[in-house]
Formats: sequence, C-alpha cells, structure tokens
Amino acid sequence: MFGLLTVVTVIASGCAGTEEKMGRGITNATEPARMGEMSRSIEQSAEWDGPMAGYTTGVVKGFDHTLERTGLGVVEIITAPFPPYHPIFTKYVPAAPGYPDNNPPSLPDDPALATDTYIGFSGGDEGVFFPGCTFNVYNH
Repeated sequence: MFGLLTVVTVIASGCAGTEEKMGRGITNATEPARMGEMSRSIEQSAEWDGPMAGYTTGVVKGFDHTLERTGLGVVEIITAPFPPYHPIFTKYVPAAPGYPDNNPPSLPDDPALATDTYIGFSGGDEGVFFPGCTFNVYNH
C-alpha cells in the first residue's frame, strides 16, 4: 500500500517537497514499530523526575506521543501530493522524531533505560565471564 502510494505520488508530482513530505510521513507513521518516542519519554521522565516516574508517567507520555506522531504521519502520507510541503503540527509534535538521549551512569542498569544493553555496553561490570576480570565501564 505505502509502496504503491509512494510511486504514484513521485510520478505524479516529481517535486522534491512531495518526496520530503512523503518520507517524513512514512517515518512518522512507523513510529509504533520504532518506539523512539516511548523510549525517549521513559528516559526523560526517569532522568528528571526519578526512575519510578519513568515507568509510570513516562510510559503514558510516550504512548501519547506515539499516537500523535503516527496520526500525523498518516495525514502527511495522504496529503503528500498537495501543498504545503513544510512540516505541520510542529507546535505540539516536532518535525523530526525524538531519539533517546544518552543515559548518565547514575540511572539503574536496566534494559528499559540503558540504550546499549543488547550489545553488552550498558554499564556496570563487563567481561564477568572471565575469571578475575574487574573491568567496569564507569570506573574512572
């Protein structure tokens, strides 16, 4: 569906504004799969209001921002062939998707808050499977 709509839009208009608007719409519409707003809201709530707020308020805010961004993406996909081509609804949802910021070492070493957990660099002890290894990521 998106592929056909993209091809028709590009052929019909041949305009850089249309392509940019369509790309922005597809990026925003796929937000539920990317979960960037959810991660960012959980992280920011945990950073500013404490870890418990991250798991409560952050989840609610993240879900709300995800729905907003997805709806905005669908609107931009449907209206891609028509002007205006600049980002719309930027008062509440920024034009570019939010990406999680880096976590400071003071936050708990938790998969929901540590962005590099799945590649093995989320903080704490590393190389624990080697006997006698005392390497710690945040040991200065």
